[in-house]
Amino acid sequence: MPVDVFTERLAKVRSRFVSTLEGKIEDTYRSLPDLSGDGHATIKLLEETYRRMHSMVGIGPTVGFGATGRAARNVENVLLPACSAGRGLTAQELDSFKKALHTLRETARQELQSAYNGWR
Repeated sequence: MPVDVFTERLAKVRSRFVSTLEGKIEDTYRSLPDLSGDGHATIKLLEETYRRMHSMVGIGPTVGFGATGRAARNVENVLLPACSAGRGLTAQELDSFKKALHTLRETARQELQSAYNGWR
């Protein structure tokens, strides 16, 4: 029986997504103290964080993590005004970011647990 190339590639993308998801979220938590301010390093880190979230938004639903993708979209939406303005997060944005990031972490954990149970 021939292997469906698309299915094989999608399985590899899903595996990569699953294996890096928690680490990406934890990296984002570690960067929290450095996401406010206006220095070059802050702006660069904010842009990197935005790209990290954006990849979850795009890839998550494609590989069966729709809720995680939607939660990442909420995080991304908090980052967007600061990224567009080329500045760090304000105190209010940082608070919103923390809440959205917490929701993302919990959503990802639930979907990862469901995925793991489904693989058994």
